[in-house]
Amino acid sequence: MDANYLFALAIGMGIVAGLRAMTAPAITSWAAHLGWLHLRATPLAFMGSIAVVIIFSLAAIGEYINDKLPKTGSRTAPAPFFTRIVMGGLCGACLYVSANEPVLTGILMGAVGAVIGTLGGYQARKRLVSGLHVRDIAVAIPEDLIAICLALFVVLEH
Repeated sequence: MDANYLFALAIGMGIVAGLRAMTAPAITSWAAHLGWLHLRATPLAFMGSIAVVIIFSLAAIGEYINDKLPKTGSRTAPAPFFTRIVMGGLCGACLYVSANEPVLTGILMGAVGAVIGTLGGYQARKRLVSGLHVRDIAVAIPEDLIAICLALFVVLEH
């Protein structure tokens, strides 16, 4: 795989983590479980286990629900921001390991993408809600769909 393309895919999966912290690892774990990402016999093989698939899938569903609640905190607060960076790094690492490329580069690209997705997603959502004069949920649901579609694109293109 072309190094620049892999770079872009890892950034893309990091952006997904910035938009929805648990969508990126949920789809990455499904991809590993289904054999789309080749993580067997690597330190990241656990990502393909059924237990991890279930945990991240349930966490993603919980995040979709929690994100629509009126008292949900900001993704830019320290703990959610850190979680997004870690999840982006983990998923970037999975993409790179699957392509037999250096894991550290994958971690860094996924983490950078998560920062972009977190800050960019926050600003985009805030401005769309304000500019379109709509309720937050009218932007939140399409944001969910964008995160899911982008994550699927990344693992299918990998």
